[in-house]
Amino acid sequence: MSTVIDNAPYTAFHRRLALACSGGPLLDGYILSIVGVAVTGMQPELGLSTAAVSLIGASALIGMFVGGAVFGVLTDKIGREVMYTADLLVMVVCSVLSFWADQVWLIVALRFVLGMAVAADYPIATSLLAEWLPIKERGRLLGKQIVAWYAGSVLAYVVGYFFQQFGGNGSWRWMLASSAVLCLFFLVIRRGSPESPLWLAQHGRGEEAVAVVRKHLGREVTVAELTSGGTDEATGERIGAGSLRVLFSPAYRRRTLFCGLFFLCQVAPLFAMLTFGPAILGSFGLPGGTVMDTLGTGLISLVFLVGCYPALRAIDTRGRRPTIILSFALMIVPLVFLGVWPTAPAALALIALCAYAFLCGGPNVLDWTYPNELFPTQVRATAVGFATSVSRIGAAVGTYLLPLSLSGLGIGPTMLMAAALTAVGLLVCVLWAEETKGVGLQTSSQTPAEPELVNA
Repeated sequence: MSTVIDNAPYTAFHRRLALACSGGPLLDGYILSIVGVAVTGMQPELGLSTAAVSLIGASALIGMFVGGAVFGVLTDKIGREVMYTADLLVMVVCSVLSFWADQVWLIVALRFVLGMAVAADYPIATSLLAEWLPIKERGRLLGKQIVAWYAGSVLAYVVGYFFQQFGGNGSWRWMLASSAVLCLFFLVIRRGSPESPLWLAQHGRGEEAVAVVRKHLGREVTVAELTSGGTDEATGERIGAGSLRVLFSPAYRRRTLFCGLFFLCQVAPLFAMLTFGPAILGSFGLPGGTVMDTLGTGLISLVFLVGCYPALRAIDTRGRRPTIILSFALMIVPLVFLGVWPTAPAALALIALCAYAFLCGGPNVLDWTYPNELFPTQVRATAVGFATSVSRIGAAVGTYLLPLSLSGLGIGPTMLMAAALTAVGLLVCVLWAEETKGVGLQTSSQTPAEPELVNA
């Protein structure tokens, strides 16, 4: 096992790499949230129907479904470094072109491609980061990637607010194009980032792997240490790079279902809430208008971010499994409260939504931690991409159906459906969540041929 990387001191190299890798999640949070503000100006100017607004909101998520599935596999086959900047260039182009988009099909197409590029970044960046991090910092820094997501979401609502206040007519165009600035920033930060030594070693480039560890960690490591693990323990054969078949083999099937399903049950209500937060708050009687509802949704996004910090501590003290189970159990409470009291005063509704946002911290910080820790190097990015794709199925459906549900069923049934989906997530975690705290990356990714349910 590669104890050299697992036990390496935490240095400025790790800090810069963590910052560079946070670009994808931050841009995801920004891109998906800014559209929620932009549609308030886009809808009257372009005369959009409710169905068109729903499609615009869901299009990036559909793109993420495709991008996660395709580019996770590709990342395991051709390497993390090769695609590390290409996806950001695509985001720049699509963001700039969004400024001139004036038809629904074009806006949907551009956001679909944006979603593909964002989803591509998750398996690229998080697998690269996981394969460089020491054990003691891995949970915290992988978990902090979701903090970047919420930072991007909060930033989107702040930027959207100022554009609404001072941008005048057509300010929604500037909102959609503004993500290009963030993309350019992270393009600069990512310059010089190295390839993963584990990926290099697993692909027959052992000398390069040893050299890159020596250069960035100042330590010696053998090729044998970097190539340990990654064997199918049922057959003794090496695992093929980027193999979706491996994810559904007897050894990894349960882990694959767990990572995809808990992710889906978490983000389906979450994305719908952030994309159409103003509409939800309006259903509870919050004063309308582009200022109050935007600031209210921005506050909820900020609480989502704050809730990640106690969860980051918990996964390294209490452990991954108890943290995610407790979080899902508590997340159900405010959703049920809102469902059974749909006429609650706006202030109480806002408090309940903030409580839900705070309690989401556990699954939030484990979204990318679990798939990176539970799968070997050859299929690590594939697993992250697959989990992202599965989660975006729920997120896209939830985002598309939420405005239709609000207008057709009302806020009460809508919140109860979100609570039911969260309860499914709780059941998945109780049955299948594993404990990977304090375990080396190559050890945590090993699994017996016929895994048993893991007890707390």
